[in-house]
Amino acid sequence: MSGALQAIVFDFDGVIADSEPLHLRAFQHTLASHGVTLTAEDYYHRYLGYDDVGVFAHVSRDHGVELTTDQIAALVAQKGEHIQQLLHAGEVLFPGAAEFVRQAASAVPIAIASGAQRHEIEGILDATNLREHFSIIVAAGDTVRGKPSPDPYARAFQLLQGSNDTLTASRCVAIEDSRWGLESALGAGLRCVGVTNSYPASELPGAELVVDGLHVLTIEMLDHLVGETSPARA
Repeated sequence: MSGALQAIVFDFDGVIADSEPLHLRAFQHTLASHGVTLTAEDYYHRYLGYDDVGVFAHVSRDHGVELTTDQIAALVAQKGEHIQQLLHAGEVLFPGAAEFVRQAASAVPIAIASGAQRHEIEGILDATNLREHFSIIVAAGDTVRGKPSPDPYARAFQLLQGSNDTLTASRCVAIEDSRWGLESALGAGLRCVGVTNSYPASELPGAELVVDGLHVLTIEMLDHLVGETSPARA
């Protein structure tokens, strides 16, 4: 156990796994078969923070296409099949991600709060030998509302508290790559670190500490963050 830091909750895509470009391709492939074009600019600036259901619901609405709940579920399934094909094509972790996850797990309890599908998260964790470090994974569908609602991070924190009721949100850190995720984590009362894998620091409001990626982050930096009250920048 470290000093002031009590736990870490990671976002997955864009923080641990460099799979956002693959998700974009999978969304594009699925939507194209239904006559809808999703540009990279729109995906990253308007939809990246949503889970799969949210992406299809918002994109279809914005394109004037009415979809039922069953139709959206079918699209999610199609996208899931396509992303699996893409994920098997090669290495998907960000530099230093595996090393930091192992370092973090040796110091404090760690969890994941993500809008990705559970089987996608677990598939990558299994393939990279990181699965054993995460006893708690909150994935798409595990909460009624996804990000930017506080629900995913609040659920992850609640599960962490189940093993240690002395945890306090203000001493737990969320690591995020998007404003939607940061809004979610802040709403759950967690301290926030932003990584610039997907967006520049100027587009990560609410992050008290901003770094280039997990390869430059240390447990000591997170200890310092939760031990102070003023925002930090690195």
